[in-house]
Amino acid sequence: MSDETSQADDAEAPAAPESAPGADANAGVDPNQPPALAIVAHYIRDLSFENVAAQEATQPQGQPEINVTVNLDAAGGPENRYQVSMKINATAKSGDQTRFLVELDYIGIFNITNVKQEHVHPLLFIECPRQLLPYARRVVSDVTRDGGYPPLMLDNVDFANLYRQKLEQLRAEQAQAAETEGNA
Repeated sequence: MSDETSQADDAEAPAAPESAPGADANAGVDPNQPPALAIVAHYIRDLSFENVAAQEATQPQGQPEINVTVNLDAAGGPENRYQVSMKINATAKSGDQTRFLVELDYIGIFNITNVKQEHVHPLLFIECPRQLLPYARRVVSDVTRDGGYPPLMLDNVDFANLYRQKLEQLRAEQAQAAETEGNA
């Protein structure tokens, strides 16, 4: 376990990725075959670790406060391939002093077949990140350990709940925008 005192997770699910040009919403869906989701590849697109305490030659005292944010993005590609980006930012502070910063952009390439188009968006922002999280967690743990700190073990993230919250937020923003336009 790490030396964290608090860990807050935040995730954002942006608008649905655009489907391949000319793709029919239900093209290629065979009712006799089960839906399939497969990881084609996963990799680190960008990784940054800043050991601020070591750069400043300070030894902060006490337990650090650790803040973690998780942001998601997805894009469609050819032949039922989709790219999901999980950006994780973690900051450890002791009072006003920053101990370390971790920024990770972890990518997964997924092949999604035999799924109706309206079900692809939830898969991209719930199931795909759920499958990527263990790999990203390991990278964050290793880099903080290699930086001289106890490994930062990211908590599990309830992507389904975060997805629902983001949809509710988007609906509220759209309703407010529509109301604003109606009053103008």
